[in-house]
Amino acid sequence: MGSSGLSRRRALTGMAGVSIGLPVLAACGGDDEPTPAGASDPPTPSASPSTSGSVDPSPTAGGAGFASTADIPVGGGAVFADEGVVVTQPEAGTFKGFDVRCTHAGCPVNQVTSTINCPCHGSKFSIVDGVPQEGSSATDPLSTVALDVVGDQISLA
Repeated sequence: MGSSGLSRRRALTGMAGVSIGLPVLAACGGDDEPTPAGASDPPTPSASPSTSGSVDPSPTAGGAGFASTADIPVGGGAVFADEGVVVTQPEAGTFKGFDVRCTHAGCPVNQVTSTINCPCHGSKFSIVDGVPQEGSSATDPLSTVALDVVGDQISLA
């Protein structure tokens, strides 16, 4: 058999596999919801299918936050780089949010002690209002970020 005959045979074999495989795959995909009695149209599949069929209730009405209030020490804070926010708790029960970018050169702050600290040029910002502390390279305060605190969950507003 020549190379063109072999190519044609492979193409036909592949097409046969597709024509057999598609109906089998279609039969495997099912709807999550049963069709109500008397309904003529099948239900529309859900946009986000569930693997277990159960719903995981969230602890708060707004869903789980990116942090727990227990993660934020009183008189300090924590940096959440993925969310782009620094959360501080200057006094018990008071939570403040600030942008992670230092106002001096745009470097991300990386540590919170009694101040919010930038590693690039030594800028330090107040955990109360984001204002640069004495001796900082930065002259402008950190931008504030609105937070929602519901129960023990902190999320972006």
